Amino acid sequence: MYLGRVVGRVWATVKAPGLETQRMLVVQPLTPELEPTGKQLICTDATGAGAGEIVYWCGGKESSFPFLPAEVPTNTTIVGIVDEIDVRRPE
Repeated sequence: MYLGRVVGRVWATVKAPGLETQRMLVVQPLTPELEPTGKQLICTDATGAGAGEIVYWCGGKESSFPFLPAEVPTNTTIVGIVDEIDVRRPE
C-alpha cells in the first residue's frame, strides 16, 4: 500500500460497465514525510475520502477486491483514510 493525498475528483458522464457507481479521485502519491513523489493518478474510492485527506491506496489486481462481489475494472483504489503518521528514522 502507498500513501497519497486527495487533490481532486473525476467526473465522467459515460463509464465502463462496473464503474457506473464508483467515485474516482485524483491522488498525489506521498513519501512517509508527506512530500509529493511521482505523478498524480486516478483511484476508485472504497472509503468515502474527501479533498485534502491523506489516504492509503493499493494497485494491481488487489485494487478490485474492496468491491467484491462486484467486478470493478480498476487498477488503483483508495482503501483507507490515514488518521495519524509517526515516522521514526534510525539514527
